[in-house]
Formats: sequence, C-alpha cells, structure tokens
Amino acid sequence: MIAEAHVLLYSKDPETDRAFFKTVLEFPSIDLGAGWLLFSLPPAELAVHPGDGRFVQMHAEHPMLGAVLYLMCVDLRSVMQMLSSKGVVCATPVEAEWGISTSLRLRSGGEIGLYQPTHPTMIGARST
Repeated sequence: MIAEAHVLLYSKDPETDRAFFKTVLEFPSIDLGAGWLLFSLPPAELAVHPGDGRFVQMHAEHPMLGAVLYLMCVDLRSVMQMLSSKGVVCATPVEAEWGISTSLRLRSGGEIGLYQPTHPTMIGARST
C-alpha cells in the first residue's frame, strides 16, 4: 500500500528556495543536515494531464514524468495580498473554468503555481 508521496522541486538555487518555503510560506520542516530541509506539505491531490512526452526530468538515471506544483487556497486574492506583504511577486490572476490561478516567484527566480479551485477537489473527500 502506498502510504505517502514525496515531491521533488528542482531549483537553480535550492538554499534560497528552501529558505523561502521555511520563512515566507512557513511550511514546517526538518533539517537532515547541512541545511537540507524536508518540508511538510498541505494535503494534496494528483491530476494527470496529457503531455507531449518532452516534459521529463532525469532522476536516479531514469527519465521521470515532469510535474508542476500548484498550491491551492480558498481565497486567492487574500493569499496574494499576504504574499505581497512579504515581498513576493505574483503574476496577474487568470480565470478559467476550473478556477483562478497565478504563479508566484521564488527568490531563486523560479515560479510555482497558486490557485483557487472552482471544481470539486479530493481534499477531504472520500474516494469511491
């Protein structure tokens, strides 16, 4: 039985992005030594989207499927205001049939997604 998931976020400046997740987003973490942090994530769900096969990352000598990290929230505009107060730049929100989304820039220059879903989610739902 699968018990947990582990997300790998590849960064050009991992130390800076680790500090961002710890101090700006305030995700709980443990230090495995030498500043190598593991973070607790909010509850998660997985969606499988179609791709063209070019979005891969080599890991452990195997081509792994690419993934995009979106953090989810209930009120996107209030989260964007909170992030702005901490000096975080977010892109202009875009509305779609599935929700309102933006991206936020990490201190390394990389970006991750942030969205307020308007569709049903698996968070707190029972599987059928």
